[in-house]
Amino acid sequence: MLNRRTVAPAEDQGHGSGDRLLAVLALFTAELTQWTVEAAAEKLGVSTTTTYRYFNKLTKAGLISPVSGAGYTLGPAIIQMDRLIQSSDPMLTGARSVMIDLVGRAAEGSTVLLCRLFHDRVMCVHQVMGRGLQEPVSYERGRLMPLYRGATSKIILAHMPSRTLKALFAHHGGEIAEAGLGAGWDEFRRGLAAIRRAGVIVSHGEIDSGRVGIAAPIFDQGRAVLGSLSLALPAAHADATLVGRLAPLTVAGAREIERTMNSGSALSRPSPARVKIAKSR
Repeated sequence: MLNRRTVAPAEDQGHGSGDRLLAVLALFTAELTQWTVEAAAEKLGVSTTTTYRYFNKLTKAGLISPVSGAGYTLGPAIIQMDRLIQSSDPMLTGARSVMIDLVGRAAEGSTVLLCRLFHDRVMCVHQVMGRGLQEPVSYERGRLMPLYRGATSKIILAHMPSRTLKALFAHHGGEIAEAGLGAGWDEFRRGLAAIRRAGVIVSHGEIDSGRVGIAAPIFDQGRAVLGSLSLALPAAHADATLVGRLAPLTVAGAREIERTMNSGSALSRPSPARVKIAKSR
């Protein structure tokens, strides 16, 4: 009796089809939002036939959609997943009310950001704008930002494991030095240790000119850094008194987000951090 087991094409052997499907999705970026099968095949180094099969699977799942000109773009299933994230992400769920509280204490034109670590970049996952006219803020939802500039990113960087920091410095030493974080490993390490001891960081115009950033880290239950809570203040109103008042409230807000994430009971009772924000009103 013949063995009818299907044998994977040679170009797929050693590479799971799931990995290939993920590789196709990873092609879609802010710079390249559309791909043809032929262009994707060339980029991935596989045959057009194989790439078409992957495109077909992703299209059936709604993860990509055909558009005019034989191209494909991300599909409606991505929107559905984003909606699920909005309603179920513990960090985001725990942060919404905290962010509203915090921006209410800031100067007009301020914005509160919730960001998280994503590989070697930082991504904004939620943004709350305060009252008054707003200057642009580069940290838009879903946009990847550098890890070495600005309070929002630097507070995350400072709390990453030492082995990860060593690897980052080995590969991005020039970018790190250019950001003023240290020309050598020892200087880089000492600077980040000082940020960790402070528990909060303030930056001036490093991402957006005319903005002052205040940021505090957010940790998971194992004390691994997940992201940060930050305020982007208009520099014209961010005097030392205001920054000095808002910095501890930003730290308190980050601790409240952690408490809510770890309690699993939403905001059933106020924590000391939430009370601290409320009492400052």
